[in-house]
Amino acid sequence: MVAVAGPVPAAAAGCFHCGDSLPAAPVALRLDGVTREFCCNGCAAAAQWIRDAALDDYYRLRERPGRRIDPDDGSLAHWDREDVLAGHARAVDGGRELVVVAEGMHCAACAWLIDRALSREDGVLDVVANAVTGRIRIAWDPARTPLSRPLRRLQALGYRPYLAAGEERERERRRERNRWLLRIGIAGLGAMQAMMFAEALYLDTSNQMSLPMRDFLRWIAFLVSTPVVFWAGWPFLSGAWRELRERAPGMDTLIASSTLLAYGASVVETVRGGPHVWYDAAVMFVFLLLLARMLEQRVRTTASAQVDALARARPALALRETADGGSETVPLAQLAIGDIVRIPAGEAAPADGVLLDAEARFGEALLTGESRPLRKQAGDTVLAGSLCDGRTARIRVERTGGDTRLAQLAALVERAQAQRPPAARNADRIARIFVTAQLAGAVVLYSAWRAHAPERAFEVALAWLVISCPCALSMAIPAALAAANSALAKIGVLPVRADALERLAGIDTVVFDKTGTLSDGEPELGAIATFADLSQVDALRIAAALERGSTHPLARAFAVIVDPPQASDVATHAGAGIEGRVEGRRWRLGHAAFACKGEDDGALWLGDGERAHARFGIRERQRADAGDAVHALHAHGMHVHLLSGDGATAVHRFADLLGIEHALARRSPEQKLAELQRLQSAGRAVAMIGDGINDAPVLAAADVSIAIGDGAALATRNADLVLAAPTLMRIPQAIVLARRTRTVIRQNLAWALGYNLLALPVAALGLVTPWLAALGMALSSLTVTLNALRLARAPRMERA
Repeated sequence: MVAVAGPVPAAAAGCFHCGDSLPAAPVALRLDGVTREFCCNGCAAAAQWIRDAALDDYYRLRERPGRRIDPDDGSLAHWDREDVLAGHARAVDGGRELVVVAEGMHCAACAWLIDRALSREDGVLDVVANAVTGRIRIAWDPARTPLSRPLRRLQALGYRPYLAAGEERERERRRERNRWLLRIGIAGLGAMQAMMFAEALYLDTSNQMSLPMRDFLRWIAFLVSTPVVFWAGWPFLSGAWRELRERAPGMDTLIASSTLLAYGASVVETVRGGPHVWYDAAVMFVFLLLLARMLEQRVRTTASAQVDALARARPALALRETADGGSETVPLAQLAIGDIVRIPAGEAAPADGVLLDAEARFGEALLTGESRPLRKQAGDTVLAGSLCDGRTARIRVERTGGDTRLAQLAALVERAQAQRPPAARNADRIARIFVTAQLAGAVVLYSAWRAHAPERAFEVALAWLVISCPCALSMAIPAALAAANSALAKIGVLPVRADALERLAGIDTVVFDKTGTLSDGEPELGAIATFADLSQVDALRIAAALERGSTHPLARAFAVIVDPPQASDVATHAGAGIEGRVEGRRWRLGHAAFACKGEDDGALWLGDGERAHARFGIRERQRADAGDAVHALHAHGMHVHLLSGDGATAVHRFADLLGIEHALARRSPEQKLAELQRLQSAGRAVAMIGDGINDAPVLAAADVSIAIGDGAALATRNADLVLAAPTLMRIPQAIVLARRTRTVIRQNLAWALGYNLLALPVAALGLVTPWLAALGMALSSLTVTLNALRLARAPRMERA
């Protein structure tokens, strides 16, 4: 392979390695007699190394072009520091092991190339690349090579390495999944073997098989079944012991009882040479239930994927500016409030902070569900985990660690997944009663068949226990809720209370606040008029002093005032305004009746309680998707109301623009609460959407309350659900998902009930064998789980 100078024939529309557009004078190399063009020397060097290493099958096998090669900026040297590796690397035989996330790994060909390329590096003990998860496990000997050396090779091939945060969680999940796969494998092999021996015994209908051969097959079946029952089936046995110890018999109690009865009776019959054994039923029961339980775990894993994504969103290192204008790479634990941090393009913010650059773009898909990068300006908040898009940005750190929005969202998602709503608890209670009744029914059935056909009494009672196992009933609601919570997290709607989704499905009326909810929360000052001896500058400084520290969205209109004086004795009058002392004089800022006993005109007035001193016109813009959200709510049969403490002019203007017929202005928190209770007394199920402190009482009283995630903390605490981003289209999406969840739960419960009503009489009449009963029970469980999986996909909403 040689470099080619001068003009070359066009071989492709883009770079041969990464697919990017080619410059006017591309780098050209001759590979195996064919001239290839590259966008830069880095891509050309990568292709040359791949060819020299005889790994050029990568170009034939890959599904799409690789990533453009980044020049080595020396940052990988930080990976050799112990404070960086602490908590991430672990000791293995001969060295250490670390898991990294590789940006740019798209397909199996990428994983194949990485495996072989890094394995050739001196000191690398083992490499496993997973194209599905984008993770690479590297084991290396620190005595022979620093970690940065194989990582430089990785970067030189176009794969940018990042530390995998939350790795311990992922490692534990991987171990748990492997244990389940091994249990299923052993149970499957045992079930096939036991069924093969059982089939030979079943087919001997004329009793021509010799007793030694019959006993031999039974003892072989015993040897095959024992590890299946006691090792593969251990989750059910330990679960039954836990239920019995807590005196709350449930699904595992019935599973373990049925399995041990079939196995124990088979052992007794094998030893004494009885006419029947049921090893096949025991192992089939365990195998099919493990499959159903594995699928249920898949649903839960899907639901917790958002937590893992949030945990991995924040980088493990930060680029902090030093006093001399340089920079240093530090672990996140060393960041402090006030530090200046640089965020390179394509990397995530390490902490919450304020943007210092004039403009930058950040992607907040994991945090808010918004797929498009958002344009930020100087002074805007940048959230930890948001991806810098375009060029390097600088932020001043304001919150770190568990105080960041990222950490709070992860905690909310985990909390939502850990909660059990009343419907799920009721299903568990019914399942416990059902189990007790079934055990008693099995005793009655055995006694009845004992009198009628003693030789079949045990088999019929066993089939009754197996076929009636309440797996479908116990899984009907939890599986649906886990999948629904996963879909909610994807669109940025986080349930705070356990029964939020259940109650959301039943609402028929949606009530909006205006300021900060339907409006974008960024009010602007309009015309300013002053009276008496007060100048505009002084009026603005007094208003800014009163609004300093206020969480009300209108306070942002005065945030541009530089260095306002200090206000004391500040008090907020809900629904009216704010009062305080500025430079020795008491002032009021709010609507006219409150500030100066004037006639309300929708403007903001500054006064002393008697006389007017200034009038501020306030301009507000509606949120970009407010109209679409209202239209979608109407399309789904919702009654939409607007309740606001603002003036009638602004409120009715918003209502007319958005198509809201029912709008009430200048409502105090008490009046908002009274209006909401009036709707409820008329038989309406009401959802309240708000964001400010004034909304807290109404949010608490509503049937379902939804708080804007960037609103006041008090409103969030009183809400049932929180919008991670002020994107109102998430509300109709959440309502549609809640209704779908209710439908799926009803379908699952109907299936579980119908199955038992059909299966129990069939089993009681002795028309099914135990292994067929196990098959029917497992298919019932699989049905409700697969039905629940339909909820994992978030609903799409058409915009008006």
